[in-house]
Amino acid sequence: MTGDEWHGSFIRILLDQGVDPIEAQRISEDSRAEAIAARRHPAQLFGPAAAYATAVARAARPAPLNAPLARAKGPVVLRLTGVTKRYRRREVLRGVDLTLHAGEVAAVTGANGAGKSTLLDICAGTIKATSGVVERTARIGYAPQQHGVAPYLTAEEHFRLFGAVHRMGARKAVATGAHLAAGLGWRPRAGVVASQLSGGTQQKLNVVLGELSRPDLILLDEPYQGFDQDSYLDLWAQVYAWRDAGAGVLVVTHLLHDLDKVDHLLELQGAEDR
Repeated sequence: MTGDEWHGSFIRILLDQGVDPIEAQRISEDSRAEAIAARRHPAQLFGPAAAYATAVARAARPAPLNAPLARAKGPVVLRLTGVTKRYRRREVLRGVDLTLHAGEVAAVTGANGAGKSTLLDICAGTIKATSGVVERTARIGYAPQQHGVAPYLTAEEHFRLFGAVHRMGARKAVATGAHLAAGLGWRPRAGVVASQLSGGTQQKLNVVLGELSRPDLILLDEPYQGFDQDSYLDLWAQVYAWRDAGAGVLVVTHLLHDLDKVDHLLELQGAEDR
């Protein structure tokens, strides 16, 4: 299936799912722009057109009136106050506010170039905000969108390396990594280095490394790229399991599979578009 065929199928299914035609066209154009910017086939970026369209349509529907009652809030694991990021004359983020408690999930959405990955980097501490205040817990797990794994290390070597950073014994780190990988439907094979893994499996390794130390705050930057539908569902099941275990989760995403189960939705407009 060509990229044009994928997008054609995607928008047809959106319309079949009852999405407003104007909104369906906008969503389709955004997905096309994302794929072009990433220089990847849309199926590699978003997965099967049918599964992606169904999830997008579901996310576009209002939350049900019988949504579950809010849970008791845990301590704050991340607080952003007036966060702004500027590169020379270009302002990427402006005045972003967010408070995330332990046991909550926050999703960050927005068009290509709206500053989603920049915001995650600021939350992780890999870059500094130009202005504003960032408060976060000390125990953080981060799965970046790119360059999260070492191409010439096996999964087991990754587990040992990252475990050593968190003062975990090698045996415990490997066992923990294998257990977390199983939750994403993946069983690492001995002797296979990361560069030999598919893009989706590299992303699974990336996610496992982000959670290896059982952090209080987990940051995920579009972790589902290259996932098939089952892997996508496994990921969100894992996100909710982390939340139920008391972690705060901040995830950058193009869509929300279960909008009614997300505690906060932060939509970035792009500072220059305001």
